[in-house]
Amino acid sequence: MVDQTEVRHILLKPTEIRSKAQTLREIKSLYNRLALGEPFAELAKEFSDDPGSGAEGGALGWAQPGQMVPEFEEVMRKTPIGEVSIPFETRFGWHILQVTDRRQQDLGEEMLINQARASIRERKFNEELQNWLREIRAKAYIELK
Repeated sequence: MVDQTEVRHILLKPTEIRSKAQTLREIKSLYNRLALGEPFAELAKEFSDDPGSGAEGGALGWAQPGQMVPEFEEVMRKTPIGEVSIPFETRFGWHILQVTDRRQQDLGEEMLINQARASIRERKFNEELQNWLREIRAKAYIELK
């Protein structure tokens, strides 16, 4: 059984155009707007610098321990369901996250399926590698003088 957290976030990254101080001001401004009741998903779509999750309203899906950077996981663990975290910084930039749900999931069967897929993929890769090496050797021309 694995504890999982469904989470979404808004990420702002400092850039050449936006300094670290400006990024901090903007993330605090977004936090204030969230506190006033603006929808998290709309703000994430409009302002998040994470192109993958931003288009989905900030949704990161179900996260489990070890999947995110430690700072993110700690805030995610401490944030109650339905609540928005205060802005925090990771190596990726400044985040605001919202925990939407928590669950315990039995990943035993899923892990077995993933292991089987990886094993098959590795075996096929090794077979193809050996075929390719045989092909290269067959085409190679070596002249001994």
